[in-house]
Amino acid sequence: MTLSASPKMTDFPQMQGSLAATAFRGLLIGALVVSLGGCAHHRHQNKKKLHEVAVLAPSKVTQIGVNAYLWRATLDTLSFMPLLQTDSNGGVIVTDWYANPKNPGERVKVTVSILDQDLRADAVRVVASRQVLQQGGVWLDAPVEAATTQKLEDVILTRARDLRRRTIRG
Repeated sequence: MTLSASPKMTDFPQMQGSLAATAFRGLLIGALVVSLGGCAHHRHQNKKKLHEVAVLAPSKVTQIGVNAYLWRATLDTLSFMPLLQTDSNGGVIVTDWYANPKNPGERVKVTVSILDQDLRADAVRVVASRQVLQQGGVWLDAPVEAATTQKLEDVILTRARDLRRRTIRG
């Protein structure tokens, strides 16, 4: 058994240095270039699809635990009331008691829960408490009209939709 220091081509021994070997190498390189060009085309299509998704997906924007538009709209809507508790991951905003300066004998407390990451009508729930000042300085619970909480929910949803529209338009 003898060992040779020179490598041998096992598949194409007769083609080494010939025109056929050069043509084969050119064909192989050409096939690689074409296949890589196809990858670049798909990469461009994927970027385009990602851009389209980014433009169409803002109804579910969330870097916090809940829908960011609903969260911002709720904070904007309740900005005149003192906040007692906010939890952006749980989606809860609780205000402290607020008395309207025009009607100091009545005060209101509001709790807003954002229930979903999507911007939907059923993704926000408002619960309000109302108290009326009695003689002797005692606050007594009083009923809150259902229309009041419904109106607050509508204002929050309208504001959230406006924020979304502004974001899409840029």
